[in-house]
Amino acid sequence: MTEKNEHMTAAAQEANAALMHGTEEIGNAQSAGNADTTSSVAASSEGGEPVKHQRRKRYSGKYPRKFDEKYKELNPEKYQDDIEKIIQKGKTPAGMHISIMVKEILDVLKIQPGEIGMDATLGYGGHTEKMLEQLHGQGHLYATDVDPIESAKTEKRLREKGYGEDILTIRHLNFRDIDQVTGNGDKFDFVLADLGVSSMQIDNPERGFSYKTDGPLDLRLNPEAGESASERLRALSYDDIVNMFIENSDEPYAERIAKEIDRGLHKGMKFETTTELRNTIAKALAFLPEKEQKEAVKKSCQRVFQALRIDVNSEFEVLYDFLEKLPDCLNPGARVAILTFHSGEDRLVKKFFKEMQKAGVYREVSRDVIRPGKEECFINPRAHSTKLRWAIK
Repeated sequence: MTEKNEHMTAAAQEANAALMHGTEEIGNAQSAGNADTTSSVAASSEGGEPVKHQRRKRYSGKYPRKFDEKYKELNPEKYQDDIEKIIQKGKTPAGMHISIMVKEILDVLKIQPGEIGMDATLGYGGHTEKMLEQLHGQGHLYATDVDPIESAKTEKRLREKGYGEDILTIRHLNFRDIDQVTGNGDKFDFVLADLGVSSMQIDNPERGFSYKTDGPLDLRLNPEAGESASERLRALSYDDIVNMFIENSDEPYAERIAKEIDRGLHKGMKFETTTELRNTIAKALAFLPEKEQKEAVKKSCQRVFQALRIDVNSEFEVLYDFLEKLPDCLNPGARVAILTFHSGEDRLVKKFFKEMQKAGVYREVSRDVIRPGKEECFINPRAHSTKLRWAIK
């Protein structure tokens, strides 16, 4: 019995030793693999320091709510099926921009291979790409944008799709400087100016364009230049604020909101965040019946943020300069399409086109605005307020 137990114990010890030896070999193999991976990563990092794998940021709940948590929407090339589902539900994926009235624009511009054109507002590059397709590799398209953040991303996407500098030139310029775009005196056969703010700018809370999310009250299309909306608001008097709200967005409660802002400024408020301004607007409209307040605050926030954005970026002055210089930058027979998104812009474009037609500068201008169809407005709700006007030199 003892002999048998001893024999079993010895066998067990041998089996255990074999098991440990096998585990050690596996461990060594894994270590070697990890060492290879680590050395590979280390070799690709500056100074030979290993780069740790960055885990995707976790979020609470079933679906991501914050802008920087929407990893699928921020990587449309990788999650195309998910992006398509979001668009079909009538939503704009975070970090993307759905181009508006593409077919109508192309119908107006009638782009032919070999022509020279300009996209005055590059944005996400959707219109740009469609216009490039019409050139069929012949001719040239110039695109301008003042936003250094988004234009760099767009240029990368377009270059990766094969649009080199032989057919596409991207300039970090304001489109008010249309006379400086080509740099060689060439004139344009077609020009598009989409005056809307891109969805990528609106959705990113760090840019401060939306009252819906908390972020710095900035609103600059080029965050590297000029005063932010916060700085601008602190520099204005009560009368200046009232006039800005009325002239830039026809705000019906301009005086009440301006008074509340002025009161806050005198109490030391800095209005450094979108939330501070939104709460101040809500406070100014607290006199309204409770059932009306929510909708009234929403609409006033939209108008006030629009008015501030127009002021901060000198949008009316920029558009005026562009429209004034535009005819001299066009070849005879050139076509122009302009998308506007609020009544102030549309009035200015309409007035210029009519005056230029009377003066014999434009051969033909649109008599009525062209609006997006119901289906497009469903897929892209941000298209609702869009108006398209055109002119032919």
